[in-house]
Amino acid sequence: MHPTAIVLIFALLAVPASAQSLANQLFGAKDMPSLQAPEAIGSYANGCAAGLVRLPETGPTWQAMRLSRNRNWGHPDAIAYVQELSRKATQLGWPGLYIGDISQPRGGPMTSGHASHQIGLDIDIWMLRPQRLNLSRAERESISSISVRTADQLSVNGNWTRQHQELLKMAASDPRVDRIFVAAAVKIEMCKTATRSDTPWLQRIRPAVGHNYHFHVRLRCPSGSRHCVTQTPTVAELSKGGNGCDETLQWWVTDFLNPPRRERTEPPAPRRRHPREFTMADLPAQCQQVLASQ
Repeated sequence: MHPTAIVLIFALLAVPASAQSLANQLFGAKDMPSLQAPEAIGSYANGCAAGLVRLPETGPTWQAMRLSRNRNWGHPDAIAYVQELSRKATQLGWPGLYIGDISQPRGGPMTSGHASHQIGLDIDIWMLRPQRLNLSRAERESISSISVRTADQLSVNGNWTRQHQELLKMAASDPRVDRIFVAAAVKIEMCKTATRSDTPWLQRIRPAVGHNYHFHVRLRCPSGSRHCVTQTPTVAELSKGGNGCDETLQWWVTDFLNPPRRERTEPPAPRRRHPREFTMADLPAQCQQVLASQ
């Protein structure tokens, strides 16, 4: 272990958690990755990442958006995935893809926004079909994506196209993908034409709040990342071998989006801490070395 890392660890252990700096401030202050071998460390919402690489701001079939956030960093597997999927998007008549947040240069909790995106394996891809791939930095800060669902969250709207569905099928069919988060209305729409042959990829498409302007790809822990924590339960377990077009999706419509009125018989569950409240003591021990690395 690097001597600097040892000093940092002992210094943090000697300070009460309440007085320690917030982890998101420490990781948010790093504008370059650690000089370490690539590794995803911890879980998607409680971890960090070593040796991340930057998605080039502009490529032949993609553009990274909101460059001021400096969140176009990912594990090499994630960067390769983005580039490959953007090339496949041209088969649908799209010029390519607009890419949202991936991770900070060293992963970790973010100063704003996401609870996840901490280990370089989460990728946000805009629902907006690119009109051109030569946007200026200023344009990338001001342009917005499009929503593909109605206000009641139960149906897709006129922005949804067959190309969106085919793009999601391409995205989910990659064996590196663990799951993809979309608005519940998108999953409902995709299930309308589902067949048995769609099961291997459609089960990876999962409904989640706040994913009507983009879809969120989550990759599996890559080879060589021995400290990476696989998400549980797996998508296969969630859908019990099906395609996710079952009572799980129906629950979203009946109980989550339109919850029935119930008598409260138990006190509400305690509020869960958001990763923006984490200190270094909350993260895997290896994150100390990532932060201390040159």
